[in-house]
Amino acid sequence: MTQIQMITHSTPYYTQPAQQYYVCANCQLPTPQRNYCVFDKNEVDYFVKQKEQALPYLADILTHSNNEAQVTETLYIIDRMLDDGTKNIDKMYPVFARFNNTDSPNIQTFLAGIYRKIQVPDAFGPLVKMLIQNSLKPHNPGQTFDPNEEIGGAILSYMNDRFRN
Repeated sequence: MTQIQMITHSTPYYTQPAQQYYVCANCQLPTPQRNYCVFDKNEVDYFVKQKEQALPYLADILTHSNNEAQVTETLYIIDRMLDDGTKNIDKMYPVFARFNNTDSPNIQTFLAGIYRKIQVPDAFGPLVKMLIQNSLKPHNPGQTFDPNEEIGGAILSYMNDRFRN
């Protein structure tokens, strides 16, 4: 999975209406000099602590935002919420499904990590499709990491859990 660096930020987050999306807008995507994302630690921690109460707001961002960095940071927050035991994230699959056809390696990586954890049966096909489509594309020398590692791991996790007795 992509390495992650957290930064601190002193600006309050949850003060603007959801439609303006001032939160989850501080993500720095990987560059050729840095092959990991940089997220605002305080903002991430704020949403993780909100647990289920933050899900409608985060779902609204994912439903309407077309900003890759904002979507990536929102998916990272949701991934952290899963690690923290937040419930009902599996019910957000219809929101996540909007990104099943994305070409963004950043979004693919975090989406696959979420799918690995929530194990929604409908997500298996899109994971396989992502892996096949990525393998058919020529290698992009500007790509900072390979999302297929996380996608493949998610697929293996689905298969392992299905055959376990």
